[in-house]
Amino acid sequence: MDYVKPADVAKLMAETGGRKLALSTRDLLIRGILSGAILGVATSLAFNGAFTTGQPLVGAIIFPVGLIIIVLLGLELVTGSFALVPLPFLRGEASGGAVVANWGWVFLGNLIGSVAYGVLIAIALTDMGHIEPAGVAARIIAAAEAKTTGYAAFGFAGLVTAFVKGILCNWMVCLAVVLAMSTTSTIGKIATAWMPVFIFFAQGFEHSVVNMFIIPTGIMLGAKVTVADWWLWNQIPVTLGNLVGGFCFTGFTLYWTYKPAMAATTEHTPLPATVPAE
Repeated sequence: MDYVKPADVAKLMAETGGRKLALSTRDLLIRGILSGAILGVATSLAFNGAFTTGQPLVGAIIFPVGLIIIVLLGLELVTGSFALVPLPFLRGEASGGAVVANWGWVFLGNLIGSVAYGVLIAIALTDMGHIEPAGVAARIIAAAEAKTTGYAAFGFAGLVTAFVKGILCNWMVCLAVVLAMSTTSTIGKIATAWMPVFIFFAQGFEHSVVNMFIIPTGIMLGAKVTVADWWLWNQIPVTLGNLVGGFCFTGFTLYWTYKPAMAATTEHTPLPATVPAE
């Protein structure tokens, strides 16, 4: 059986957060850049699937491959770190400054990777600007405008909507990251990570790293969106929503409810005489 019990998952969540905090700035940037680019690849693939079939649900079925690759390779995605990295701080094992610094470097890496892939796919889709955007390129433009000026049209209500969609999104994304810890098999991790990510993408919730690809790429392709529109109406409120959804709805709540059971098990169950090597 490859199932890992929730109390053990809670312990693993905190340990994973500690390992992330121990990574060097170089590693955080490299792994963050790779994650941003891979999520961009998955997004453009999902758009292509939805466009060629005419069925948006097909895109939602395809998109989780990006997060699955990130999970299996142990790369760094700031949205997942929102749930896991604060746990060592709650245990008194890390400072708040270390948590914020970790988020900052991973966020920067995700941004660089997302925009870099955006440049490459924009060149590929338009023959380096020699043909008008069509097909997938046109869908990226439409999505970029909907995610920025679309919210701006509603003013404050648009900001709140982006924020709430960010909460709903990262609740599911971090649930996928945690569920992948509930199994020790590769097939199990693929299946458990796929389910919540499909839920978020199929319902059009807002993921800050996905938007790091969609919106700047849309701008490069000709979307009527400014950099200020991008950050004010999407990137900032969505990132804050992702933080709330990831930490409050997944990381903290799951750790909080299973930590007492884990502590009780440690206190009352005698350890074996010898512990097998991992």
